Amino acid sequence: MVQDGERAGPRVIVIVPCFEEARFLGAVLATMPAFVDEILVVDDGSTDGTADVARAASVQDPRISVFVHPTNCGVGAAIIHGYLQALARDGAETDAFVVMAGDGQMAPEDLAAVATPVLRDEADYVKGDRFRHGSRREMPRGRYLGGRVFSALTGWAVGAPISDSQCGFTAVSRRMAGRVPWGEVWTGFGYPNDLLGHLAVCGARVREVPVRAIYGDERSKLRLRHLPTIFRLVFDARARAARRGNRITKT
Repeated sequence: MVQDGERAGPRVIVIVPCFEEARFLGAVLATMPAFVDEILVVDDGSTDGTADVARAASVQDPRISVFVHPTNCGVGAAIIHGYLQALARDGAETDAFVVMAGDGQMAPEDLAAVATPVLRDEADYVKGDRFRHGSRREMPRGRYLGGRVFSALTGWAVGAPISDSQCGFTAVSRRMAGRVPWGEVWTGFGYPNDLLGHLAVCGARVREVPVRAIYGDERSKLRLRHLPTIFRLVFDARARAARRGNRITKT
């Protein structure tokens, strides 16, 4: 984190992927904690003025940079774009690249808990875990059941139990981000499952921390047609990890 304009150890760079989030993005950016050093907003081809909201916020907050995809490429593509932008900046190996979506479903007060294990070099990758937080009772039943099934399958694939594989509130160290072959990571729905598979090949240290689940009137973009792809990605991750003989280490 940076204080008084001087570098004071590792930095926190927040990547905000968004698609059609003009209603929610302003509040997400306005409540970003003061300890965050940079905010990289990646608009994945929105047509509702999402990029305009981000640019307006950047006038008030110089930490914000805005990147726009001309067409929708997928949530994974937006996150990877943010990671590559963060990697292009100078920094320490334990800089934390945090993903905080633009839909308002991630509580800013949880950001420190997600970033801290990376900043302290206690983990290479941190995942938020909505199921270990009391707010899980607010989760729609379909999301809860689907999340549990995919988490169990993903844990089997990467060789370590994963409580909440689908949670997008994450942090990765600069060191580990530099090792992941981003050109090989799936960019659509199923991105978090595929990324965990690549992290298993890298032998990453992974920690899960409880985070609040927030649900308002926004709608999930996951559809039934996406499920076969996610299942395939999970089984591919299992095969890849088995070939390399590596697995995730839970911390």
